[in-house]
Amino acid sequence: MSGTIRFVLDGEVVEVEDVEPTRTVLQFLREDLGRTGTKEGCAEGDCGACTVVLAELDRSGSELTLRAINSCIQFLPTLDGKELITVESLHADSAGLHPVQQAMVDCHGSQCGFCTPGFVMSLFALYKSQTEPSRRDIDDALAGNLCRCTGYRPIIAAAKAMYDTPASDDDWLRQPFGSQQTPTERIERLRSVARRDALCVRHNGHEFLAPRDMDELATAMAGHTDATILAGGTDIGLWVTKQHRDLATVVYTGEVAGLSDIDVSDTHIEIGAAVTLTAAMPVIIEHYPLLDELLRRFASPPIRNAATLGGNIANGSPIGDSMPALMAAGASLILRSTAGCREIALDDFYHGYQVNDLKPGEFVERIRVPLPGDGVTLYSYKLSKRFDQDISAVCTAYRLELDDDRVKSVRIACGGLAATIKRALRCEVALTGQPWSEDTIARGMAAFAEDFQPISDMRASADYRLRGGQNLLRRLYFETRGELTDSVYTYERQG
Repeated sequence: MSGTIRFVLDGEVVEVEDVEPTRTVLQFLREDLGRTGTKEGCAEGDCGACTVVLAELDRSGSELTLRAINSCIQFLPTLDGKELITVESLHADSAGLHPVQQAMVDCHGSQCGFCTPGFVMSLFALYKSQTEPSRRDIDDALAGNLCRCTGYRPIIAAAKAMYDTPASDDDWLRQPFGSQQTPTERIERLRSVARRDALCVRHNGHEFLAPRDMDELATAMAGHTDATILAGGTDIGLWVTKQHRDLATVVYTGEVAGLSDIDVSDTHIEIGAAVTLTAAMPVIIEHYPLLDELLRRFASPPIRNAATLGGNIANGSPIGDSMPALMAAGASLILRSTAGCREIALDDFYHGYQVNDLKPGEFVERIRVPLPGDGVTLYSYKLSKRFDQDISAVCTAYRLELDDDRVKSVRIACGGLAATIKRALRCEVALTGQPWSEDTIARGMAAFAEDFQPISDMRASADYRLRGGQNLLRRLYFETRGELTDSVYTYERQG
């Protein structure tokens, strides 16, 4: 067990000791290293001014994966074994501006300049992952970056132009995706900082533990039943930056072998609790393609690149966007402790506002999502004030099975309408066995009003939430009848 954090920055191995475990990457960059290109705007992963890129080895240990993250809510010990790339990393003394930076200059993509480094890093992640991104790909890549000056048009133009600048043959950072093999020396540096033992950082009575396998994690949780379990940090990071909580013990799940695995059997998708939303999305969409819009609108790429599916579920927010779809699909959770494993339906996991069925020392090991049977379709819709990266006012999901235009079975789960994600049981009863018709939908909408008594808050009034939830059921009907063909992405057809 070691307390030294080791990562790669600009080709050099950085070693950090005697540091506060909840010190953010952004604080370390600006205050310790003087790398002030990375900015702090919101300190909650919303504005994107702090965006950096992490490079790490894939499971085979032979290829690099890159992902943009928000450094303002990423704790420094989570960099262990990875490579950190900042906006300063893109500028080579002999080669001038990086192609992404040059495109931003040529297209006038910067005005006040405060948000520009974050945009550059998000574009860099896109530059290194795709060769010909569509307009939707570009919009999605920039969904986590906010700008008050440019109106985004010149930044989108820069995203299209960044591939036009000739890249240096000897600089991997400047090579667009697919044009050059990953240099061996880069992989070797990452292998040199790869950890084989558990990381344990202690400072001023605070402790950060990063177990390496399931048994170590179970033992750590049994010995620290009051510990904070850290996965992606997209919620816990705010506990520190916004609420100034003092976290005595943090147990990190990101290095636990098997916890980031995804397996698909004949009956289920098995998703480890530490699988990021970015990694989980393609597998879920492959089997439930109509969830594509919901998952694209789930936060932003830097958040999805860090946030985990298990963390979103365990956090238990009543407005978490993953749980309605999973609950409607009939998902279950495998919970683990030193006493063994048990399975619980997601329906039964939540007991009240952010109160769940986890016992002391227990953690979510994996999520089991049933594969859809023949004739079964899963839909999910989201209402929010902002299209991208906004918390839902209402999120609904429907598992629908029709038989000769009659409702054979239906499961409906909703977020934003109660203290927990909750099934609309009365509505389900009103629909099941009935003709799939407007009269049935009207009865279902009336029953829906008996299922929920929502509250009013800054995101939406109780009346808006209830009417929105009812109208989404009507949208489901029109969509299944082929009477609603436009989507939120219709703008793509307009150029």
